[in-house]
Amino acid sequence: MERSRDFERFITFIDAIVAIAITLLVLPLVDIAGELNGGSVTDLVSDHSNEIWGFLLSFLVIARLWLSQHAVIRTVIAENAALTRLLLGWTLTIVVLPFPTALLAEPGAGDQAATKIFYIGTMAVSSALLAAICVVVGRDRSARDSDDKPDPTPLIQTTVAFVLALAISLTFPATSYYPLMLLMATDFPFRRLFSRAKAH
Repeated sequence: MERSRDFERFITFIDAIVAIAITLLVLPLVDIAGELNGGSVTDLVSDHSNEIWGFLLSFLVIARLWLSQHAVIRTVIAENAALTRLLLGWTLTIVVLPFPTALLAEPGAGDQAATKIFYIGTMAVSSALLAAICVVVGRDRSARDSDDKPDPTPLIQTTVAFVLALAISLTFPATSYYPLMLLMATDFPFRRLFSRAKAH
C-alpha cells in the first residue's frame, strides 16, 4: 500500500525542517570565513575550533536522529493524532539543536552545566520521542502497510546512553563532550535499528 498524500506531505515537511536545521548549523562557519583578511587559514581554524567541532558533532547527531526517524516510520502509510503530535515534538527537538550548538562556541558557555543539559538533554528527549513513536506505530496496525512492528529497544538504549553521557559530563567536567562523541562513534543502538529496518 502507498502512503496517504497528507502523510507524505507531512513527512516531506519534516524532512525540509531537518535540512534547514542542518543549514543553520553551518551558517556561523560561513561568517567565520570573512575574518580571514589575508591571514593564515590554519590560525583561523584553530581560533574557531569550538565552532567547527560543535558543527560536526551536531551535524552527526541530527543526521543519525533523522535516519532513526526514517527507519521508524518506514512502514507507516497514515498518521493518527498521537503520531502527529509525537512527530511534531521530535521535529521541535531538531529545530532547537542549533541554539545549544551556538552556545558551545561561546567562551565559557560550552563548559557550563546548563549548556550541557540543554545540548545533550535535547538529544535524549529527541531519542525518547522516537521510541514513543515506535510504540504508537506498533499499536496501530491500520497505520502500517506491514505486520512488522518497529522495535523501540534500540532507541530506548540510545536515550539511556545520552543520559549517561550527560551524567558523566556533569560529574566529570574535564570529560567535556567526549562521552557524547564516544556514543556517536560506537553507534551500536543506531546500527541495530538500521539493521532491523533493512532486514524487512
